[in-house]
Amino acid sequence: MTFHRPALPAGVLILLLWFAGLGAAAQFAKIGVPFEEIRVMFPKAGARAGWLLSLVSLIGAVFGLVAGSLVLGIGLRRALLAALLLGGAVSLVQARMDALTPLLFSRAVEGASHLFIVIAAPTLIAQLAPDRYRNLAMTLWATFFGVTYVIMAWLGLPLIRKASLGVLFQWHGAFMLAMAALLWAVLPRVRRGEVPRLPSASGILVAQRRAYASPRIAAPGLGWLFYTLTFVSLLAILPALMPPDRRALMIAALPLISIASSLMLVPLLLRFTSAVGLIQLGFMSAALSAAAMLLPDDPSLPAMALFAALGIIQGASFAAVPVLNADLGDRALANGLMAQMGNLGNLLGTPLLMLTQLHLGGAGLIAMVVGGYVIAVLCHRWMARRRDRLAHSAETRAG
Repeated sequence: MTFHRPALPAGVLILLLWFAGLGAAAQFAKIGVPFEEIRVMFPKAGARAGWLLSLVSLIGAVFGLVAGSLVLGIGLRRALLAALLLGGAVSLVQARMDALTPLLFSRAVEGASHLFIVIAAPTLIAQLAPDRYRNLAMTLWATFFGVTYVIMAWLGLPLIRKASLGVLFQWHGAFMLAMAALLWAVLPRVRRGEVPRLPSASGILVAQRRAYASPRIAAPGLGWLFYTLTFVSLLAILPALMPPDRRALMIAALPLISIASSLMLVPLLLRFTSAVGLIQLGFMSAALSAAAMLLPDDPSLPAMALFAALGIIQGASFAAVPVLNADLGDRALANGLMAQMGNLGNLLGTPLLMLTQLHLGGAGLIAMVVGGYVIAVLCHRWMARRRDRLAHSAETRAG
């Protein structure tokens, strides 16, 4: 797929696509960060209120790879713009809702919007970025979730306390619609004669089977599952394990450490090792840091090292998608699989780790986290061996 010459420099377009990602991440953060305020709004909801957050993850966990198959058929530009328009409209409607049931339904619709944004935007970024800056561009994209949660904590919570949750939803909806209008004006269009076509149902199934079977398409997503099983859940659980005087500081510091690590360390380290090698280094560092939390009375420093390692995994995982997949369709499938595995991890991670902590205590929690990271390393090594065997077979046939 080729585009008309961009109206703006690639760096500006990539930054705008990252801003679109902030809007997508806010579809989670606008519920997750002020969740206690939402529970006050719906005092009789009980456990149903939790679905306001998990419904978006459920949609992604079920339909992530399907969306990855559809996004090229719709067209990357059109899919992104439609998803931004839908997300903005839903958020504006949510601002007027005062009943839980319609809000839950709207969150399911919002899940579809979120899914297409997080597949189309990074695929476009990889397509638009010059080769020498692609790793940096993908590392920037990898920070969209963490940055949004920090912004929501700093700006969103004060806005809710000063005005209302509805006003926050209005600002979010307006931002999404503004990004749709801006990207409509500046994103390059596909050249004539290359108008995309939707795949058939059988074509979607074939693409899904190929994605799961491919060690190039599947590798980033399989590792991403183990990252997302722990990132959000540890942000919720770890502060309670810290000394009381450190808890507020750690809540604010841990996501910032992961963002800084991703932006500053990943582009530097990718000069010396491959993206896949860096992912494995990140998981091994995360496992050692998590294990070290069992040693001192104050686990603050190991926790900070853990989130620095998670930032490396974050940036390197998105950088690995275009490195492993030169074909645009394969990149869309890989991003779809990452979205699916990421939503599955977000959906299962917090209840799974909290259940482990309840029955096995803090040591059992740490052991499970360490075990997950070790499995992630083994998965990536297995995928690497499969890629080597396929490359060797291809060379043998060619010879």
